[in-house]
Amino acid sequence: MVAIIDYGLGNVRSVAGAVDKLGYDPLITGDAVDLERADKLILPGVGAFGDGMRRLSRLGLVAILNRLVHDRAVPILGICLGAQLMTRESNEFGRHEGLGWIDAVVEGIAPADPSLRIPHVGWNSLRLLRDDPLLAAIPEDALFYFVHSFHIRCDNPDIVKAECDYGAPIASVIHQNNVFGTQFHPEKSQLHGLRLLENFLAA
Repeated sequence: MVAIIDYGLGNVRSVAGAVDKLGYDPLITGDAVDLERADKLILPGVGAFGDGMRRLSRLGLVAILNRLVHDRAVPILGICLGAQLMTRESNEFGRHEGLGWIDAVVEGIAPADPSLRIPHVGWNSLRLLRDDPLLAAIPEDALFYFVHSFHIRCDNPDIVKAECDYGAPIASVIHQNNVFGTQFHPEKSQLHGLRLLENFLAA
């Protein structure tokens, strides 16, 4: 069973539709009992970092997610804001502590080219940096859909498996132990996005 964590931010139904299309059993839930039964977790998200952490905390999900991810090593995929929440902290509209699952911080995009608009919205190819099960059978010219104004900066470059170029390198696929993250939206990225989701669900 694949639990899609519903904390009031994110296009959970689009993610559930993609998971269902791949033949898996998605459950949209914010209930601790449901999360305990899950074989895989997906943490989607659209919006501001501080709002995301406040909602997770208000719903009592921080402790349960820490237990599942740390103690039980349940695989989890963070999407966009969901991936950013896995870091130590963000400076989006002030300083906010994150879940702290990966050694990274979230910072505003600052492209060297002033003609590049913020937020970064649209299709970008990836530069595949390292072999990773999440990227199996995904070609170098694959395009993925991004919508974000902030990005993840990792202390350890080895956990960055792919990046895109938007006036500067932007970490786009992250994997550390049982924690996976994408800055783009695989559920909106057509066939290659479905391939990436299937790689996560089948691993």
